[in-house]
This record gives sequence, C-alpha cells and structure tokens, in this order.
Amino acid sequence: MPLTVKYSEKYNDALIALATVTQRPANIVNIAGDYAIRVDLEYNRYAIATNTLRGLSDDPDANGTWLIRFFQSSTDGEQDQVLAEATHQWLIDAFDCALERLEAEGNTIVADADFGDISRPDTTL
Repeated sequence: MPLTVKYSEKYNDALIALATVTQRPANIVNIAGDYAIRVDLEYNRYAIATNTLRGLSDDPDANGTWLIRFFQSSTDGEQDQVLAEATHQWLIDAFDCALERLEAEGNTIVADADFGDISRPDTTL
C-alpha cells in the first residue's frame, strides 16, 4: 500500500469530514489496486467513499460525484454485502443520502444502548 500516504495527504479534508460526521477514524485503503476512504462502524459494518466509480481520483479537486457505500462484513468468507449506497456532488451529502437509504431499507440495527449511533441526533445541546 505505498500510495496510502499520498492519498492521505491529498484527501486530508475528506478524511477529517468523514471522521467528524461518523465520530470514528477514517483511513485510506487499497481495494484491488484502487484507493478509497474507509470508515469502520459498529456491528461489522463499514463505509467506503470514492469520487470515481473505481476509487479515488488523483485530483481531489476534480469535478465529480462522491459515491458512499455501506457494507456488512461477512464472517463466513463470502463477499461483503452492500447495504446501501448513494452519490452526490458533495461528500457529506452523499454520506447523508446513503445513511437515509440504509434506514429506509430497514438495514439499521436497534440496540439496547445507542452510544455512538451515527444516525442519532445529539440532543444534549
């Protein structure tokens, strides 16, 4: 993964934005030779962000569309399942749209404790 540092520098703003909205670390990962931003979530789930269909562009300022996909990791060696995806010109708007689709398609997990739930509004203000 020799280009992770290069992409981390180029996409620092996107990494910070996703880390802020999810309250989890965001990292550059190599997926089959292409690079993407990955955020690991609870319940063996993760989000992948790219600004091209294959991966991250060499030019982070190029006009394009962000693609956000939520996945469920497979524990039995099968391919990870796409739970929801969305595109938008702006990264956080794409994230919000994908999160709405995740909820609309019934793929949210209700737990006894909601600590760290990225879809829960903060009511402590």
